[in-house]
Parts: sequence; C-alpha cells; structure tokens
Amino acid sequence: MNGTVRAVLAAAAIATVTIALLPVHLVAQWRGMALRKRTARLWHRAAARALGLRILVHGTPPAPGRPGVLIAANHVSWLDIVALGAVAEVSFIAKDEVRGWPFFGLLARLQDSVFIDRSVRSATGRQAATIGDRLARGDDLVLFAEGTTSCGNFVRPFKSALFGALGVGRRGDRRPMGQVVPAAIAYVGADGMPLGRFGRPLAAWPGDIAMAPHLWRVLREGRIDIAIAFGAPIGVDAATDRKALAATAEEQVRAMVSALLRGRAPASPTPQKTLERAP
Repeated sequence: MNGTVRAVLAAAAIATVTIALLPVHLVAQWRGMALRKRTARLWHRAAARALGLRILVHGTPPAPGRPGVLIAANHVSWLDIVALGAVAEVSFIAKDEVRGWPFFGLLARLQDSVFIDRSVRSATGRQAATIGDRLARGDDLVLFAEGTTSCGNFVRPFKSALFGALGVGRRGDRRPMGQVVPAAIAYVGADGMPLGRFGRPLAAWPGDIAMAPHLWRVLREGRIDIAIAFGAPIGVDAATDRKALAATAEEQVRAMVSALLRGRAPASPTPQKTLERAP
C-alpha cells in the first residue's frame, strides 16, 4: 500500500475511534468512574492497530488493585505510550510542557496524566506526594525514569527523585508501601524485518526531532514490532532506599532491553525483596 494512503487511512481510523469514545470517556472521567480506564485502553488498542503496531508482551502486566503500582520504564518514543496503554490500564507521569501540546496534550489530560516539572527541584516533594496520592487510590502509573527519550539502542541512567512517591526513606518503618514493576520497551522489527542498530531510529523519537515529521513517518510506515517485558515486582516499604530502588529497577530494565534487542525472551521474573538503606 502507498505510504501516503496508509497514513491517511490510519489518521482517519484514529479520528473515528476518538470521536466515538470521547463522549463516554468524558462522562466517566467527570464522574470518576473506573470505566474511564477501560475506554482509555480501548482507544490505545485501536490506535495501535491503526498505526500498524504489533505488540509482543513478555511477563504479566500489573493487575488493577490498591495501592496502585509504579511502573518504571525506559523511554524510546511517543509510541511507548500507545503500546503501554494498549496492554494495561495505566496513566502516565509526563513533563509539564506536554500539557500544552496540540492534540497530544489533550490526550495526556484525558489519560489522567500526572504533569511534573523536573526543572524546579523545590517542587519534587510536592510532585512525589501527588503521585503517591494517585497510587494510594489504586492508579497504576508509568514513570519514564530516564527523564527523556533515547535512540532505542541503550538505556539511560534512571533518575531516583520520583521513586520517593511511594513514601520510602523512613528508616525502621516496615509497613508495605506498594510495588515498583520494571518495564522494558524495545523496537525490534518493521515490515516483517528485524530492526538493527541503525534502523531503530525509525521508531525512536529523541528530543531533537520535531513531532510532526516523525508522526507522519510512522503513519506512512507498515507494521512496527514492539516488544514489552515486565520484570520482577520490587516490594517497597518506608525503609526502602529510593536510590537503591531506582538502581535495581534500572538494572532489570537494562537486562530486559538487552535481551529483547537480541531477539531473546527475558528471564522469567521472580519477586524481589525490599531494598533497605544502609545503617
């Protein structure tokens, strides 16, 4: 199929499902109904199909419950949001600037995203408290812990500040606070062919690439294969050291991404104990 025709058909399909779901979703969001999570996931699944994304899932996505789970993931592209939103009922922790983006800012607000400003260090505690409140209410939140996107061939170091949202750091308090679930995202194929190191930028969206041209290129593309792996849940209590927590999540994600990029299934996850700060 011609790339331009494919792009127009994909855009039309996404517009149609958006118009169909929007009234129901707005009412559910206004009333605080759980239905809003299901309509959001349905939109992502429809968008993924329209875009030609084939999502390969390893491991088990978090099941809804209280408290919610903090999913710590690497970040390659805006497509990560569509893929994760298609496989689990999640909301996202997004940069504050996303709120004002055309169309994507609206989608982020409809997704009940938590907007943060990493440039204001004094606001970190308040933002972490907001995230903690959402987790306590049973929302599963995705934290792109690198703080930015990459080319998709490696994982950047995880930033630890927002891991404090789980209420960690009070030594001696052993009450369970929730879980962190590491998640790895890798772009592994396009049009039925493996994506190598130099082909991966087809899907990757580093910050210096404008959104509109990248979106158009993806719309014109055929099938893109995305592999997502969910790692071992990391139990958290108030005595957990957030830096050790971030480092352990990063280690899992780095290992899973490496396996996925080599075409291998990551090792089966086993639950990990909490990580206490040194006495």
